[in-house]
Order: sequence, then structure tokens, then C-alpha cells
Amino acid sequence: MSVIVDLEAIIVSVPAEGNAFAEGAEETVLVKVTDAEGRYGIGECVATPSVTKAMIDMPTVHFWSQGIKEHVIGREPVEARAIYDAIYHSSFYHGRRGILIHALSAVDIALYDLAGKQLGLPVYKLLGGARCNSIRPYATIYPGDIYDGPLNTIVSELEKQARIAVDQGLRSVKVPILFGEHLSDRKLVGFIEDCRRMVGDDIKLSLDFGYRWRDWQDAAWLLKRIDDCRIAFAEAPLWHDDLHGHRKLAEVSPVKVGGAEFAVSRWEVRDWLETGGVSLVQPGISRAGGFTELMRIAEMCEMYGASLIPHSYATGITDICNIHLQAACLTIPMVEFRSSRLGPSRLRTELVSPAEPDIKDGLIALPDAPGLGITLNEALVSQYGIR
Repeated sequence: MSVIVDLEAIIVSVPAEGNAFAEGAEETVLVKVTDAEGRYGIGECVATPSVTKAMIDMPTVHFWSQGIKEHVIGREPVEARAIYDAIYHSSFYHGRRGILIHALSAVDIALYDLAGKQLGLPVYKLLGGARCNSIRPYATIYPGDIYDGPLNTIVSELEKQARIAVDQGLRSVKVPILFGEHLSDRKLVGFIEDCRRMVGDDIKLSLDFGYRWRDWQDAAWLLKRIDDCRIAFAEAPLWHDDLHGHRKLAEVSPVKVGGAEFAVSRWEVRDWLETGGVSLVQPGISRAGGFTELMRIAEMCEMYGASLIPHSYATGITDICNIHLQAACLTIPMVEFRSSRLGPSRLRTELVSPAEPDIKDGLIALPDAPGLGITLNEALVSQYGIR
């Protein structure tokens, strides 16, 4: 196989143009690894772009603070897992529960993409082959920054977005619950009941509480009162670092409690499973360690009787990664999917093609193209890339 001759980290920054999750510009860190024959693989990281790029570009300082590029250039991309471990074990000084793993995520994804292109195989086959025949996506329906307005207006906007999602073929949605203290928990129960009526009985409904509570008993009070709403899971009910509170909540909640959205590496996710006691973890492939580490997390979930539903709110690169990941794993029941029909995003629609997969009756067919199976928009990167 052809060895890697270059690794490049590029900040792609485009005007936000109505993107509800960005101010001024929406950005991602694009990583390209190129082999001696000119083929390249791509990956991305959605953590702080300038810091992530600096981590990838950093040279070796000493034997416990080694540069990423020095472990990648000259290696074959099919050695992605070994490369990941070599970088991880030579990076004590970097700090391993943050930006190092974020950067490694993008590099690892790019290595698998290039390896697949070299071998003519889709990434999920490099991960061991398909464990399922199709992929189940869910979409977050976000009405924008209107949660301080009238409830009927919010419900009306959510209903519009739910119809768009269903028309696209989705059969599972997640509603962000981002109200402040102005909406009491008692009123919030009624809002959630309205959401269930809004989407109907045939749509799987999940909720993202956006770290609403500091007291697990307050969260438990509400979750016990929405059991009839048939909620698939409750994401981020408590502050992220409150693992003991998560355990107490998970022990009494009739709704599956999710966590670890911003956790990095299998080591931190293990803390969520053992100390936090959750049965659902949600780390993202473009933040928590790429294919190498997410596969390890998925296998660990099997041992703990837990599920993995990877977080995704980036570009089409992360979404297609989740598709390959679910195909290869037994413990991923569905994956988050960012639909461009539910909110404008140039990076989502223009960075790669195809920008989005076809969804039929709630399912996505397994990809069959080599690597990730997507093509980079070089013109967009040339215009908006910061090297």
C-alpha cells in the first residue's frame, strides 16, 4: 500500500447565513491525509478550530510531547488504529481529555477514508463488516432561539419542522427543551405532552434538556410525569460533570437517561457507565476519538448493557461517519442526522457531496463506495479555507 506523505489541517470558515448554531461564521477543522499516489482521505473535528489546528500542527517537544504528524507521515493508512495508539501514548503533556482527542478524531477519520479508497472498500468493512442491513437516523428539530416566547408559537414552529422531517423520510426526531427558569417544570410537562401529540404516535420522540437541572430529584420529578409520552431517551438532563447525580436519576427514571455528549475517549465514557450509571452514551465521532475510539466505546457498551447514539451536529463528513459506524456496531440503535431542510448551513450542504443520504421509511441504505463515499468540494475549501 502507498504510504502517507502529507497531513494538513485546514479551518474552513463560511458566513453563517442564518445558521441558528453559529454567530458570524460556521467553522470546522478539515483534515486531509495524502498518499504517495496523490489520493487523499478527509476527516473533521468540530471542537474549537484554531486550537485544534494548532494541536495537529504542533511539532515534537520531547518524548512525552510528540507531534501528531510525525506519527502519521510515512505510515500506511490501514494502520489507523496503531497510529492512534502511538499518538495517544506519546502525549502525556498534551492533556488527554480534551483537545488532543478532538484533533485525533479528525486524523483518524481521514486515515480510514484513505485506507478505504486504497483498498476499494467502504469504511464499515474495514471496521469488521456490517452488523445491520440499514441505518436508522433521527433529526433534531430546533425552532431557533425563540424559547423565551409564547409556548404556542414554539409548538407551532416545532410542528412545521416535524412535518419537514417526516416528508424527508425520517421516523425519529429529538426536541431540544431549552427553556430557562421562566418556564416551570410543571408547565414543561404540558409542553412535552403537546410535543407527543404534535408528532403523533408513529414517530419516535426523544428530548434534549440542555443541562436544565442541577438537582437530580427535580429532573426525576419531571421524567416520572412524562412516562406516558413514550420518550425514547432524555439527553443532558443534569450538568455534564455531575456523574453521581446521573446515577441517582438513572436509578429512578422511567425514561432512558443519556449522557457523555462531550466526553472524550473510552476512558471518560467508562466513567459515565460505571459512576454515572447511564444506559445511553452520546459522544461524537468527530470529538471523542474517531472510528478507532468509537468502535472501542461501542464494544464497551455491550459489556455494560448500554447503547451508543453518537452525537452529530456538524457537516456531512460527521454524518456519513455515523452511518459507517452504526453499520459496524451492535450497540448503536440509531444515529443523529443533521438535516439541512431543518436549518440553513452552507457547510452542511456544500462541503461534501452527496451532502445528505436518501432516507426512505426511516432508513438509510448501507453505503457501497470506497472510503467514506463522499467527495470534497475543493472550490469551497480553496475559497474559505484557512491554512
